[in-house]
This record gives sequence, C-alpha cells and structure tokens, in this order.
Amino acid sequence: MQIRAAILSAPNGRFQIETVELDPPADGEVLVKIAASGVCRSDWRVAIGTAPKPMPMIAGHEGAGIIEAVGPGVSRLAPGDHVAFIWAPACGDCFYCNGGKPNLCGTFTPLLATGLQADGKSRIRWKGEPVHILAGLGAFAEYAVLREESCLPIRRDIPLELAAVAGCAVATGVGAAMNTAAVRPGASVAVFGAGGVGLNIIQGASLCGAHPIIAVDANEAKLSLAKEFGATHPLPSDDAAISRIRALTGSRGADYVFEAAGMPALQEVAFRALRPGGQLTLVGTAPDDSITGLPAAKITRSELTIRGSFYGSCNPQRDIPRLLNLYAAGKLKLGELITRTYRLEQINEAYADLVSGVLARGVIVY
Repeated sequence: MQIRAAILSAPNGRFQIETVELDPPADGEVLVKIAASGVCRSDWRVAIGTAPKPMPMIAGHEGAGIIEAVGPGVSRLAPGDHVAFIWAPACGDCFYCNGGKPNLCGTFTPLLATGLQADGKSRIRWKGEPVHILAGLGAFAEYAVLREESCLPIRRDIPLELAAVAGCAVATGVGAAMNTAAVRPGASVAVFGAGGVGLNIIQGASLCGAHPIIAVDANEAKLSLAKEFGATHPLPSDDAAISRIRALTGSRGADYVFEAAGMPALQEVAFRALRPGGQLTLVGTAPDDSITGLPAAKITRSELTIRGSFYGSCNPQRDIPRLLNLYAAGKLKLGELITRTYRLEQINEAYADLVSGVLARGVIVY
C-alpha cells in the first residue's frame, strides 16, 4: 500500500514528506494506522546526525494508533485494538528480561539498531530502495508495520494523542523517579531541564511524595509549567542555582538530582547540586560521542551514586497501563504536557519549535 511518511534522507535536520510503499505484515507483525506521534528530541538527534543511524530512515518512536491487520502468528493483538508504541520492546526470555530489566532486552536492542525487521529486511520502499525505521517503529508515517512486541494494547477511553506521549516522555520521566532512583517520600529532589521528560520526572517525584522538588531551567515558561507538574521551587538556570538549591536543602544539597536535557555541561552542573551520599540520575540522552567529566575523588569521598536511566527503567507491559490508570483517576497529567499539535506536513515547523524551546511536547496528529 502507498502511505505518506516523513523521510530523513541525510542527517541535515530536514524531514521530507514522501509517498512510500508499505508491505503487509509478515509473521509476528501487525499493521497499525497511526493516530499520533510525539515530537521528541531523540528523533532530532538522529535528524542532525549526533545519534547516527542508517538512512534513508523514517524516525518517530513515540506514538499510538489502531491495529488494522495482523500477520501470521500474532496472538496478543487483533484488528481494532488501540495500542501505544513501545520503543524498547522485550523478548521476555533473555538474560536481561529474566533479570527484571526488560528495557535492556538482549534480543531486541541489537535488532532495533539495524533499522530493519527480524528477517533483516525492510517493509518500506522509497524510490525502489529499502527504508530503515527508528526503534523498530518509524512513527512519522500514516501507517506502520511493527513487531507484535512493539505494540501495547491499552484501554480505549484514553485519547490516542495522550497515549502516544505516555509511552515515551511520561514513562521515561516518571519511571526515572519511581523506578531508577526510587525516590523516597520526603526526600529533596532537583531536576535540571524542564522539557517533556523533565516535567515528568517532576511529576514522578511528586507522586513519590518528595519535598522540596526543585526545577531548574533557563526558560521561564517551562518553569511556570513545572509548577503545574509538582515543582515546589522553580529556579532559573544561572550561576546562583547551586547555592539556591543548597539553601533549600539545609545547606547540604539535594538527595536526588536528575539531568533531563542530555547535555554533558549540564550534567556536570547537576552533579554539584548533590549532597554527600546523594544520587545523580542521568536521563537525557547526550550525543553519542560526548564525554562527561566528573570529579572522581569527590564521588568516592562523598559516596555519591551516578546512575543512567534508560526508558525510565520501566517494564512497559506493567508500567504504561499503570500510568494510564493514574491519568484516568485524575492523578497524572497528560494533556497538560502537549503544547501544540501539528499535521505531518508541519513536522519541520514542529522541530523548529522544539529546538527553540517553546514546546513541552508537540504531537503530530493524523
């Protein structure tokens, strides 16, 4: 079938809207009519080449839609099911899945890096050539053929544009606070970067009962939004931020500090906000070739913990339904996260808005 998709033909920061050929689903695969795709900075890193991927490629890893058809061997999904996309699917039977870390699945992680399906082929062609897909999804398109494991069936009363962001930004941010860091009630938290992921770290810390929750960002509008998501003390990102954090935490520094922007320089600043014995969690994805410099002697002498958080250390099959249930119960903000919606033809405008800092989250709605 012919569909429209946003193609990256080179790492030049420009998406091309093209008509491509999509094959039907093969064994273990499903055809999804995409309803919404989140505009995430991780896709932008691919678009500008700081996270190199094979091209041509259809990016987009944050999405939701409706199952239109299923291939042979599919058992968990049926036409008409509403699904959220899982950009780190799990096989359920490898070393990491059996060890409680399905987000690090040893079967799918190397496969997804190829941008191809399990048989080593692409289901999409453009100008007669195969097209790669990001994270096994390629959500910047009207339809997608995906592995069954990349789709999570969800309750039908959740708007699909909200389910799209829940599957990435919300799961990553809330999961970083709840799962990776395991923030304790009453603990002090500082979050550097109040974009889509940072707002959800704040939201996760609030759900954990943390206090104070300090948000640090250079964008005043994002700091205002951070208060809506649970920040008790929004601070501008300036030379006085660290001293202000210490003043709010008994002169010690925060128990838990998170960096959500994926900037090595900001990671180094966030490190300075820790109290002795505290924990720094790096959530934002930095450029592939970047290096963060942290003082080794201080890490040892102050018993500091530095952790990475990939996909919020979440088990999507368990955590995403929980998040959607919290939203339905009025305990989790989803709609407030979306600053603006776009059409597929506006994807370059959407990324210009993201880079300029005017978005918490943008969503492409089909």
